[in-house]
Amino acid sequence: MGQIIILPETTKDPISLIGRRAGVCWGADITDEKKNYRRGLDCIASGHGRTFEFVNVEAVLDGYSARVIREWYTHIGGAPTRLQASTRYINYKDFSYIYPATVKTEEQKRAYEETMKAITEAAQKLEESGVPREDAALLLPLGMTTKIVDKRNLRNIIDMSRQRMCARTYWEYRQMFHDYLGELRKLSEEWAYLIDTQMMPKCEAMGYCPEKKSCGRMPQKPSQGQRHL
Repeated sequence: MGQIIILPETTKDPISLIGRRAGVCWGADITDEKKNYRRGLDCIASGHGRTFEFVNVEAVLDGYSARVIREWYTHIGGAPTRLQASTRYINYKDFSYIYPATVKTEEQKRAYEETMKAITEAAQKLEESGVPREDAALLLPLGMTTKIVDKRNLRNIIDMSRQRMCARTYWEYRQMFHDYLGELRKLSEEWAYLIDTQMMPKCEAMGYCPEKKSCGRMPQKPSQGQRHL
């Protein structure tokens, strides 16, 4: 699987930072870090999500499929931004790719690998015959690995957890998000606390599953008709 690298610009003390930023607007003493931490906890408990947006996370996501990175891009709330490895300038004549767990038999693996090899050889022939790399790259599959530099905030990550920690989420995204939180957890006890208390699927946050096709982890929300019975 891929690798998450948390960049040094990432906030190391997210709860305390939330308390400092809120303290400015409350006219509080922000020189006392213990008070800042308690104030940050209060903001979290009260659901003051706007303060979460001051917590910055910058990371490199490397070795995940282009397909799952496209999914990552859908979480655009809170003004995140990102840069992705270029298919215009980087040489992808011999690209690495993701194996789905459902490809198990030798026959399935052979078919998968032969297809990827055919794409590699075709892209190389096109480029060698004068087709610009940016055009030959149109052959590249979504299963190839890629690399991005990503920037987002705590509020966006919490929102992402509601969708992407769900058991019905695409398997690679679930694994990538698990890796992402695992690296953030290593930064500090404050991050560990946030991950343990704030990162969860929406069924856990809501107390029921709102999905039509539930995994069964939580009871489904009763329909209008059921509530009137």
